[in-house]
Amino acid sequence: MSKIKEEKKFSPARFFIGFTLIFIVAIWTIPTFGVFVTSFRDSKDIYGSGWWSVLPHKDMVKTDEFELPQDTDPDAPITLEGVTATFDEWRQGLYTEEGRQLRWYGNKRARKIEVYEEKWIGFGSNLSFSNYRDVLSGGKISYEDAEGNTITRQGNNFADAVLNSLAVTIPATIIPILIAAFAAYAFAWMEFPGRKPLFIMVVALLVVPLQIALIPILRDFTNWGLYGTFVSMWLAHTSFGLPLAIYLLYNYISTLPRDIFESAYLDGATPFTTFVRLVLPLSIPALASFSIFQFLWVWNDYLVALIFLGDRNRVVTSALAAMVGEKGQDWHLLTSGAFMSMILPLVVFFGLQRFFVRGLMAGSVKG
Repeated sequence: MSKIKEEKKFSPARFFIGFTLIFIVAIWTIPTFGVFVTSFRDSKDIYGSGWWSVLPHKDMVKTDEFELPQDTDPDAPITLEGVTATFDEWRQGLYTEEGRQLRWYGNKRARKIEVYEEKWIGFGSNLSFSNYRDVLSGGKISYEDAEGNTITRQGNNFADAVLNSLAVTIPATIIPILIAAFAAYAFAWMEFPGRKPLFIMVVALLVVPLQIALIPILRDFTNWGLYGTFVSMWLAHTSFGLPLAIYLLYNYISTLPRDIFESAYLDGATPFTTFVRLVLPLSIPALASFSIFQFLWVWNDYLVALIFLGDRNRVVTSALAAMVGEKGQDWHLLTSGAFMSMILPLVVFFGLQRFFVRGLMAGSVKG
């Protein structure tokens, strides 16, 4: 009992480790949260203040406005609520005895005075979904910049890019998983000539960089009429992902108890029946683990999509790159597009994370 009580006492080492982990998580999360908040802000607010200004704080808020008489001479000192100052000083804003700030809006002919008071601003002020609507739209979008100028530009039709990415990623994740599962089962539990040399070749392909195969494959796809099609992306990502998939699934399937296979064979089950009824259900952790790898890799891929699809069917990464070139100053649109590209991978990862560690650790310990 005394040892247990001693372990529960405060430990500086544990405190330091916990504090360090919290600090690293905060440093990693804060920029993502900033992108998330910025994606909902107006363009004028983005250029005028940082994303943290949406948090509860005190700020000068416009509460009223009025116009000066037409006979007011803006070139002479002007007295308002007991304060006398020139036009330039009123343009900068001056405080009255009551704590209000008066600002001259516009040029001298406007004669418009805005009244500001210090008030608490709650979380989420001036946030909207308009940025996401503009990014997803393929039509004309209009907004005001920091100087009040109205800017009209063509939308990027990001919705089509998301659909194209789904059309590429889902088959490019399912196809190699199915092929690799069959291959891993054969390498692990079936006897056939050349099994070991073939498996060594598969493992050796893990160290071959995909960049050296892009141009030869592109020439073949062009000759076959597959350039710019989703089929070319499915074939490319399947071939590039198979070595890792086979190796990962082999490590897991080879650790399954031999007794269940012997019992299945005694009951008259064929290898295919054994694979479908036993191997696949027992290999869910490894399948989910590779699904995360493959989905994130294909979804975030830019190089392969740029080479085999071009501009015919833009995916999310290509659309974001185009937005950076076309709308490099429109942070409200860039952050919205960037966060939309993050949503689905996060959903996939958190949905399968309980299998992730089990799949990675599978087969790492023998005996």
